[in-house]
Amino acid sequence: MPLLRGMARTAVIAGTATAVSNRVSRRQAGRWSRQAEDEQMHQQYEQQQYAPPPQQQQQYAAPAPAAPPPDPMNAKIEQLRQLGELKAQGVLSEAEFESQKARILNR
Repeated sequence: MPLLRGMARTAVIAGTATAVSNRVSRRQAGRWSRQAEDEQMHQQYEQQQYAPPPQQQQQYAAPAPAAPPPDPMNAKIEQLRQLGELKAQGVLSEAEFESQKARILNR
């Protein structure tokens, strides 16, 4: 009989501990979910406060500036500079250099 009484006492204690543990877990999970919901609501509220309405965003959006057209003189100068480098490296002969230079300048 004392063995049975000891087992019953252990079962009651274990059952009580499990019930208490489960209740504490559920209560903590409820708190955490409420905190997460509160944080999410707070973030949504802040986003609504700081973001301008869509109409204002369209109103303030400026079109992208068009790139200025390339200056033809700068392009010619750059081509002549490259020709000079090729001649200095020995890639172009004097005659080839002069013909290409004339072609660039007469465009």
